[in-house]
This record gives sequence, structure tokens and C-alpha cells, in this order.
Amino acid sequence: MTRPMSFLIIAAMLAFAPLCLCGMTSGGYLYPQFYDRTCPKAKEIVYSIVAKAVAREARMAASLIRLHFHDCFVKGCDASLLLDSSGAIISEKMSNPNRNSARGFEVIDEIKSALEKECPHTVSCADLLALAARDSTVLSGGPSWEVPLGRRDSRGASLSGSNSNIPAPNNTFQTILTKFKLQGLDIVDLVALSGSHTIGNSRCTSFRQRLYNQSGNGQPDFTLNQAYANQLRTRCPRSGGDQNLFVLDFVTPTKFDNSYFKNLLASKGLLNSDQVLVTKSAVSLQLVKQYAQNNQLFFEQFPKSMLKMANISPLTGSKGEIRKNCRTVNS
Repeated sequence: MTRPMSFLIIAAMLAFAPLCLCGMTSGGYLYPQFYDRTCPKAKEIVYSIVAKAVAREARMAASLIRLHFHDCFVKGCDASLLLDSSGAIISEKMSNPNRNSARGFEVIDEIKSALEKECPHTVSCADLLALAARDSTVLSGGPSWEVPLGRRDSRGASLSGSNSNIPAPNNTFQTILTKFKLQGLDIVDLVALSGSHTIGNSRCTSFRQRLYNQSGNGQPDFTLNQAYANQLRTRCPRSGGDQNLFVLDFVTPTKFDNSYFKNLLASKGLLNSDQVLVTKSAVSLQLVKQYAQNNQLFFEQFPKSMLKMANISPLTGSKGEIRKNCRTVNS
């Protein structure tokens, strides 16, 4: 074979190779073009339904991002979170981090129904979650990225994994960082992904201890701006009002931007797990300062960290299945 001819063949092969921040997984690749032939309208269908849902209720964007996060931290990004309890399966929806809190399942149902109509038994619920999280970020004014696809759905759930793996609002900084490291994520990912708290709400029960009894001595958390704390106390009393909702970023509550990091520097992070990024680690404090000063830097890192998270232990190849209904395993 002549040299120019061999060069052309290699060039042609490269031209058709998947161009992406692909994740090599045991069993195969994830790549953005995975459904281009089998379900070319998949991404368009997901985006249009997410867009409608976010237009109806801006908060839904944060809820859908959170579903992806809570899914990936338990058994990998395999849509185990979406399974309802049935037979031997005890739903992850019943865990402490998800009970009365995880939401957006009806939007996922609507997307899955539309996908099944367009191309039956093709697009996984796990991929749907990854796409919906990206689209929610974009629709809120945040950065975009190409989502590698090809994940398959689990045939089981882990209630214990959901209870132990997902960082809690009252965890110490070290516990949160350890939970991220166990998933192959680092301190940069922790700070960048925490930035998704630039949108969405939290319940009184998730931060009450900061207002009244942070360390078990009947004293509030003095790392919380006291004027802000007084404001929060009006709707988050010592007892009762557990489900009362508060915006995580009071400056631009529905806009995906770097206000969250500016709030932390002003001691106005809502959750303990937010504020410890500033008070308990010099490394994370430096990252918070950088993102507070430079929105573009945050917008560059957030997709990188989301891509890393979306590549946690996916099922590929012949592992798992493509669920017909995201709430139940196939019979």
C-alpha cells in the first residue's frame, strides 16, 4: 500500500471515530453519537420536554440535575434511582437524601414515553437523565457540553448505597470530600459541582441546625451571616415548617451563574455543606474565590466535572437493559 493511500485510510477512520470526551468503560465506549442512527431525534425530544417543564416551573431544572447526581453516586449512572419499589426491589426514593425531596420523576416519565413512541426499546433511562441534566443547566443560563451516551439501565437498586454514598447537608467537609473521592472525583469536582446550588431550593429541615444548634450546644452556626440567619428564622422555626422551601442562591435563584460562590464568600451559603467549602479547606476556599471572580472559569470547569460524574461505573454492552418504563425493570 502506498504511503498516501494508507494515510487517507487512517484519516478516513479518524473522521468517523467518535469525537468527544468519551468515557472508556468496561464493556464499551460512551460517545455522543450513540443514538444518531437508531434514534436520531432522541436529544431533540429530551430537550423539548425539559424546556417545557422548566418553563412551567423554573425549579425543575435543579431537580433534574439533582436526580442525575443522586443516581450516579449510587451504583454508578444506571438509573437505579428511578425504580419504584416492587418485588425484591426497595426503591432508592425511600432513602434519607431522596424521601420527600427527590422530584421530577413525572418529567422523566414523559420523556421516556415520547422516546418509546419514537424509537421503542432504544434509549436508556440512564442516558435520558444525563441529557436532562445538561439541558436543565443550559435552559437556566449555564454552560453546554456534549453528553457521551450508551449507558444501560440497572435491574436493581440500593437503598443502603443511597443512604450512605450521597453527601448530606450536615456532613463535615472531610466526609463530603471522601464521598466524592470514592466516586473517582476530586476537590475541584466537589467545588464545581456544588456550584449547581446556584439554582434550586432546599427545605428548612436541611439547614435548621445552623440556625439554632449547630454543634449540640444550643448555639447557632456563627459562620453564617447573622442578618441572613435572622431572615431565615422567620420561616424556619425551631420546630415545625420542615418542608418550607428556601432558595439556595438568594441573589439569582433561577439563573445558573457564579452568584452561589459570591454568597459563600459573604457567609451566606444556605447549607452547612455549602459554607464548609469556605471555612474548612484552604484549597476549596481558593477555588470558591476563583469561581466567584471569574464566571467563565466556573463555566469551563462545571461541564468537565459533570462529564466525570456522568462516567461513574456505567453499564454498557450487554450489561443491564434498556427499560421500557423507567420506574420498573423489564419483565
